[in-house]
Amino acid sequence: MELSDREKRLLDEMEAALLTEDPRLVSALSANPALPSRNRIMVGAGLVVLGLATLFGGLVSKVTPIGILGFIIALGGVISAISSFAPRSGVKAAKKPRSRSSMSERMEKRWDTRGQEQ
Repeated sequence: MELSDREKRLLDEMEAALLTEDPRLVSALSANPALPSRNRIMVGAGLVVLGLATLFGGLVSKVTPIGILGFIIALGGVISAISSFAPRSGVKAAKKPRSRSSMSERMEKRWDTRGQEQ
């Protein structure tokens, strides 16, 4: 279903208003998402394999510190591979502007409104 001329004009106006109000949001939403780094995934997979081999080597030789070292290496590989999928843009979630009043001021306002209601 095609949009009417009026709807197209309204959408254009809304887009222009958004562009003037928050250009960072517009650029973040229109940017192509970054693809995960293939090299980083391969390094992560290699570290996982090396860590598991070290872990099993420590288990077979019954040397606990080698097994722990293997686990740490494998965990580092998993973290490295997963972090390549994380978004790299500096876009942060929009936060609600907080009131600058202190807690005592807010409690006084509540007390005053409660007194006025009765």
